[in-house]
Amino acid sequence: MSGMYDLHTHSILSDGEMLPIELVRRMAVTGYTTVAITDHVDLSNAESVLSTLELVRESAGLFGVRLLCGVEITHVPPTQIAPLAKAAKAAGADIVVVHGETPVEPVAEGTNHAACMCRYVNVLAHPGMVTLKDAKAAAKNGIALEITSRGGHNRTNGHVARVAREAGCRMVVDSDAHAPHDILDERAKFIVAKGAGLTDAECKRALSLNIDQFLGF
Repeated sequence: MSGMYDLHTHSILSDGEMLPIELVRRMAVTGYTTVAITDHVDLSNAESVLSTLELVRESAGLFGVRLLCGVEITHVPPTQIAPLAKAAKAAGADIVVVHGETPVEPVAEGTNHAACMCRYVNVLAHPGMVTLKDAKAAAKNGIALEITSRGGHNRTNGHVARVAREAGCRMVVDSDAHAPHDILDERAKFIVAKGAGLTDAECKRALSLNIDQFLGF
């Protein structure tokens, strides 16, 4: 399945401003067909977030949106990332995102590496000054590196794009939306990709992601 997607958004289940279904509705009106709600989780709330999101799946479908119930593993010690990612998938997560080593938050060193080595992780979000070694591990494990529009997190988009290209790693373009004004329309999404240094061909490939193939559905 392909179409306009966002694999990284937040609702009031963590630090977002919208109910899950309001977020879905606003994304639908903007033209999205696939939306992952990936609220921040650690060991305390991953299962409850996923079970709550599951209640909204049918409602999202009625708005023409395929809802991916997911999590963003956030500020978890690196050694606990893989077990939590595995547990989240066992609890029904369609997608597991890890909050990468962004330059604007005190993310523990080693988070990027732990995420890139874990086959239960799908996306490493805003990974800052990600290394080529970790990007190659991500490519090997089918993990995408994120190009983000989120303020602060997006400071290293150019670096992420260059490293992902050299490593042969898939790139995804996400909003990390927390509020209505964060939602990207099609043109804005393209500008984020192009502004990160992606070629037109790379933009097309990143923005027309086959979700089923990527997530192994």
